[in-house]
Amino acid sequence: MRDDMIREVLGLHSKIEVSIESIARDANLYDLGMTSHATVSVMLGLEDVFGVEFPDRLLNGETFESIATIDAALTQLGG
Repeated sequence: MRDDMIREVLGLHSKIEVSIESIARDANLYDLGMTSHATVSVMLGLEDVFGVEFPDRLLNGETFESIATIDAALTQLGG
């Protein structure tokens, strides 16, 4: 369920050219074309959808590298 919501946000904000549904949970989103600028949009979209705020300690490329790492960060934040 949460993966579907993450994928929806990625579809809206990541600017990845491949089908979001076809991306493996551990696939590197940056390798698929997500830019650092798009990462900011993804982060803001995730904050809106999940009602969380990413603290400074999670504002790095590793947090947003894959669906799995985004899910892990949201788990930490209670989202």
